[in-house]
Amino acid sequence: MSDVVQTLWGFCHTLRHDGIDYGDYIEQLTYLLFLKMADERKIDLSKVSYLDDKGKEVEVDCSWPALVAKSGLALTDRYVRVLLALGRQKDLLGAIFAKAISRFNNPVNLKKLIGMIDETEWTALDIDIKAAAFEGLLEKAASEGKKGAGQYFTPRILIRSIVRCVKPDPRAHSEFTICDPACGTGGFLVSSYEWFIEQTKGAMDRGLAKRIKKATYFGQDLVDRPRRLALMNLYLHGLEPQIGGGDSIYEVPDGRRFDVVLTNPPFGTKGANEVPHREDFTIETSNKQLNFLQHVLTILKPGGRAAVVVPDNCLFADQAGDVFEILMKDCNVHTVLRLPNGTFSPYSPGTKTNVVFFTKGLPTETVWVYDGRTNVPRITKKDRPLTPEHFKGFEKCFGSDPHGRAKRKPSDSKEDRWRAFSIDEVKKRDYKIDGLKWLKDESLDDLDDLPEPDELATDAIAELEAAVEELNAVLVALEDGNGRGIEHVEQLAEKA
Repeated sequence: MSDVVQTLWGFCHTLRHDGIDYGDYIEQLTYLLFLKMADERKIDLSKVSYLDDKGKEVEVDCSWPALVAKSGLALTDRYVRVLLALGRQKDLLGAIFAKAISRFNNPVNLKKLIGMIDETEWTALDIDIKAAAFEGLLEKAASEGKKGAGQYFTPRILIRSIVRCVKPDPRAHSEFTICDPACGTGGFLVSSYEWFIEQTKGAMDRGLAKRIKKATYFGQDLVDRPRRLALMNLYLHGLEPQIGGGDSIYEVPDGRRFDVVLTNPPFGTKGANEVPHREDFTIETSNKQLNFLQHVLTILKPGGRAAVVVPDNCLFADQAGDVFEILMKDCNVHTVLRLPNGTFSPYSPGTKTNVVFFTKGLPTETVWVYDGRTNVPRITKKDRPLTPEHFKGFEKCFGSDPHGRAKRKPSDSKEDRWRAFSIDEVKKRDYKIDGLKWLKDESLDDLDDLPEPDELATDAIAELEAAVEELNAVLVALEDGNGRGIEHVEQLAEKA
C-alpha cells in the first residue's frame, strides 16, 4: 500500500503544473478508483441513461474499459460525459457523483493516471483500499505541513478494536441501526459491516440482506469529499447507506434514533466559538467534543450503546464535568480507554485522546478505566507504528459483553492498567474523569526521556484553552448578574 500511495503522490506533484492541487487530485482519484473497482466487482455501468437539459434521453458508456480505450481529446470528453451521466442518476450513484466535474486540462495526464490505476486489481487487496489510498495521500499532505486533513482519518486498527468491543450486530432485531454522525470516509461504518460479514461468513437470508443493504448504516459529515468517499466505500461493499451532508452539531436532528453510535468527532477548536441553539442540549458550551457527546446522547435509542473518541480536554474542560454528570445520570458510562500518545500521528501527533463507551438508559455506578498510555512508548508512523497489540490487553479486559457487563477484575491486566472507580469517586472529582489516574509516568523522572516538544506544547495549549473557557464562563455568569460568577471564581481559586 505504501508503494502505491508513494506512486500516486509522486504523480500529484506532476499534476500541480496542470493547475490541479492535491485536494482536487485526491477527489479525481476517488472517481477513477471507483470506476475501476466497480468494474472489478462486475457492476455494469456500460449503459447509463439520463435526461439532458432539453428532456432528451442520453445514454453513456461509463464503464472502466470504455474509458481505458480512449486517448487524447476523446478521453477528456468521455470523462466529462461519464461524470455528468453518473451525477444525474436518481439513486446512490447520483449522490456519489453529485456536482462532480473534471479538473484535467491535459489528456496526457488523465491517461497516465488511468494507466496507473489500471495496473492494480484493487478489490483483491485485503484492506479498505480506496480509503487507504485516499488517507495515505492525506497523510502525505499532513506530513508536508498542510492543515485540515486530520478531520478525515481515524486509524483503522483503533476502529476495528472499538468495533470488536461494541459488536454492532444487525441480527439483534429487525430495526437495528448503526450511525456515525461525523463519519469522514466511513471507517466505522465499513468496519462494522466487515465485522458483521466475518461473524456470519456472509450467510444471511433475503430479508436480512435487504435490510442490511438499505436500512442499517447511517452517517453524516460536514465536508463533501470524505462524505463522497464514504458513499463510494459502502456502495462498493454492496450497501446503499444513508449518509447526509451537514453539521451534526448545529442542525437539529430528525426523529431517527440508533442502536449503536460509533464516532470520532473532529478535533481542534475551528468553528468552536459558537454555542449551538439546541433544546436537547442541557449544557450550553462552545466545546465541539462536549456538544458531540450531547448529540450522541440524543440520537441513541434507550438501551443503545456508543463509543466516542474524545481528546483529553473533553475530560477536564470547565463544562466537561457538567456534561459527564448528565451523561452518567442518563447512561452507564462503563468504560474509558486512554489511548497511547501519538495514536493520531501524523495528523495530531501531540493530541492525547480517549475512547468513552456507554449505554443509554441506566445510570452509571462504576467506571472502568484502561490506561493504555502511561509508560507506553509514543506511537510514530515509521519506528513505532500503531498495531493491534496496543489494544489486545484492553479488549481482554473489556470482555465479551458490548454493554460492559462482563465480569471484570483489576487483575485482568497484569500491568495494573485496569481499575474501577465508583460513581462516588467520580463525583468527588466533579465528574471530570481525566482525574481517574493511578499509574506513575516513569518518563517524567528521566530528564533524558521527557515527552516530545510538540506533546508538551499540546498539553500547554489544552490547559490554556481550558483556562480561557473557564474565564469566559465566569464573565458570562457575571454579566447575568446572578452571583454565580463569584462562586465560580472561588471554585477556581480552590483548584489553584
